[in-house]
Amino acid sequence: MKMMNVAAATMLATALATVPLVAQDGANMITATKSQFDMVKGYITKAAEQVGEDNYAFKPTPEVRSFGQLIGHVADSNYMICAAAAGEKSPASGIEKSAITKAALQKALAEAFAYCDKVFAGMTEEKSEEVVSFFGNKQPKLAVLAFNTAHDFEHYGNIVTYMRLKGLVPPSSQPKK
Repeated sequence: MKMMNVAAATMLATALATVPLVAQDGANMITATKSQFDMVKGYITKAAEQVGEDNYAFKPTPEVRSFGQLIGHVADSNYMICAAAAGEKSPASGIEKSAITKAALQKALAEAFAYCDKVFAGMTEEKSEEVVSFFGNKQPKLAVLAFNTAHDFEHYGNIVTYMRLKGLVPPSSQPKK
């Protein structure tokens, strides 16, 4: 009997010792998700800086977005997706269709990324688990933010292709300074 009590006490102590670890998982997931967002945000921002104004109208084929439209689309989608994660109405839209110059697109992109940074800054473990409607599905808020990062990486892949076609080395392939 005494052996069972020792075993039960050991199991209970082990279970209780893991409570702080479980409590940290949500915060770690927010930090990891934000870190990945920061990575792609940096790549896209640097690419938008690196590509010359004359190449903002470049389209690899007539039926695809120009480089500038792609930057505008990334800005629009960051507003829309991060607003969904925040449970808010998107504060901006139509950038892809209205912004034309490199300066206007870079400004819009920076503002959209800053909006997502604000949403991340307000994300707590509890909020990250709240469910919102997103593209017709119920998703935890953190999953919506992770989708935004995946969407940004998808379009960074387009940006890399556009840059390579113009003989430019994309930020993620440049040597570390």
